[in-house]
Amino acid sequence: MKPLAKIANGCILPALMGKSAMPTRNINLTAEQDAFVEEIVRAGKYQNASEAVRDAVRGLQQRLQEDELKVELLRTHIKTGLAALESGAFTEIDDADLDATLDRLAASAAP
Repeated sequence: MKPLAKIANGCILPALMGKSAMPTRNINLTAEQDAFVEEIVRAGKYQNASEAVRDAVRGLQQRLQEDELKVELLRTHIKTGLAALESGAFTEIDDADLDATLDRLAASAAP
């Protein structure tokens, strides 16, 4: 089967027969969100609203994955810190020296 025929059989023919190649979903947008989608479609950044919304969902998926990785990294740091406390691997700092110590740590961590 030629590539174009594969595309037609996989996308166009099911659509013509009343079968959607992708699930459909109705969503409610605020007036501002609707205007934004309309604007980016009209500007040619996307061919249609569905394409724009799918891209937005991909961005949301990516952000949620990144957030989960950040939470997992934070949990790892917490476990490391707790283990250091339990083993006595820490430095005690007086209240009077706390600000200066934090400033030095921030400066050493800056790029």
